[in-house]
Amino acid sequence: MVDLSVQIGEVQLSNPVMPASGTFSYDFAEIIDLNRLGAMVAKTVSREFRVGNPTPRMAETEVGIIQSIGLPGNGIQYFLDEMLPEYKKYKPPLVVSISAETEDEFAAMARDISVPGVDVVEVNISCPTRDPTGGNFALQTRHTENVIRGIRAETEKPVWAKLSPNAGDIVSVALAAEEGGADAVVVANTFLSLKINTDNFKPALGNKFGGLVSPALKPIILRMVYQIAQETSIPIIGLGGVCKAEDVVEYMLAGASAVGIGYAAFRNPTALPAIIDDLEVWCSERKIEHISELIGSIRDQELETDTLKSARIGA
Repeated sequence: MVDLSVQIGEVQLSNPVMPASGTFSYDFAEIIDLNRLGAMVAKTVSREFRVGNPTPRMAETEVGIIQSIGLPGNGIQYFLDEMLPEYKKYKPPLVVSISAETEDEFAAMARDISVPGVDVVEVNISCPTRDPTGGNFALQTRHTENVIRGIRAETEKPVWAKLSPNAGDIVSVALAAEEGGADAVVVANTFLSLKINTDNFKPALGNKFGGLVSPALKPIILRMVYQIAQETSIPIIGLGGVCKAEDVVEYMLAGASAVGIGYAAFRNPTALPAIIDDLEVWCSERKIEHISELIGSIRDQELETDTLKSARIGA
């Protein structure tokens, strides 16, 4: 019997597979057994009601979807009163994503969301369509450290910082999140993208820009996970392009303790339990008894110094 359990700080998951925030709700219980998930991840919660971005909000491309949802929602009180009781019916740890406009508002959100039934606070400082002009905290080290430090002071819950692939140096941002007190980092949110309608020459999305969700992102995010794992000491949740069990294995070999899945669930709502099943088979066939043994087990000791790191030090 394969032990698929993994530990992310003080939070234990029965397996390393969880949905990505914004792609999941307890309504999935009509299709899959939610108790099989490593964790449940609620859609990002804001303080007040948010209408979200103008339509159209999604556009297809040859390699995936560009989406610009804009974090719509009914606010924190609605979540606590109506949604949290539904999530509490299931066994997996509940990760609640939060968003705010300022550092102080983020800290207050973390304080107010830290109630029984919420197991982890995921800090969404990286949504590319909340402020596509570049106002996301995760694009800069100082803002990242400050917002995480403020949140850390207001909650005893585990804090996961969701980072942006649009940052110039995501490793430095991850280090800043760790310095601020994050218990783990989620790597990463979507890539800011643009599609233009060639019939009318207008942007295909009502918000102009959107976040690309695609299997094609996996090699890029995988590289980021690997680089962050070399420099930080906190767990990493890999997020981007996971469509099959081997993708989970790759992320874990690169240094991730778990993965988030979004695009695959868009295509097939039963993807998550299927990947968990396949992951167990993959490990069993290779006589791997504990999947946690895979974390950071990439065999790269004989390789030359990383190219990007070499360039940085002038090698």
